[in-house]
Amino acid sequence: MESPKVIFLDAMGTLFGLKGTVGEMYGAIAAGVGVYVLPETLDKTFIQSFKSANPLAFPGVHPSLIPELEFQWWRAIAKSTFSLAGVLEQFEDFGTFFIQLYDYFASSEPWYVYEDVVPALTHWHHQGIELGVISNFDSRLQRILKSLNLEIFFKSITMSSYSGVAKPNPLIFTTALAKHNCSPAQAWHIGDSLKDDYYGATSAGIKAFLIERIN
Repeated sequence: MESPKVIFLDAMGTLFGLKGTVGEMYGAIAAGVGVYVLPETLDKTFIQSFKSANPLAFPGVHPSLIPELEFQWWRAIAKSTFSLAGVLEQFEDFGTFFIQLYDYFASSEPWYVYEDVVPALTHWHHQGIELGVISNFDSRLQRILKSLNLEIFFKSITMSSYSGVAKPNPLIFTTALAKHNCSPAQAWHIGDSLKDDYYGATSAGIKAFLIERIN
């Protein structure tokens, strides 16, 4: 198989994962401000809230406005998560709590790098293959990659929030290709979502590989 010019990778679920469940982490931080709820309940209500949200993308918006829109997008999901769990009214100051929650997920603390990632990135780097990230994520991704010592491997980071579209829309892949002056035939994409990564990349003409992580 001929080597590509560029290999793109998804972020969460491909490069790094959560050390626990979202419910466990939301619950632990909530407990710190005196709000107690079962992690299993929060896992369920988070999934409900996340799936009902619009894509994390802001078409036609000036880049300077995007960080605040990202913050509000996640705040709405967190608020819905705790509301569906029946504990929203127990927060004395949900706004202050959410700032703590949002900043926590921007740090390295909740994340871990899969053990095969650094060897693979190092191998491709030594082969002269350019590397990029394509992710339905917000601007905290850059801080996370840096804190996990992964940022140095990547020539480009393409996030849905700044691209105006989210995977599986092929336009986000086209945006990433342009950063490398690369044709679809010269690129690969690796990710853990059949819909977002595999079908999204192939719809843009990029050879795709599906990775299955066992957490």
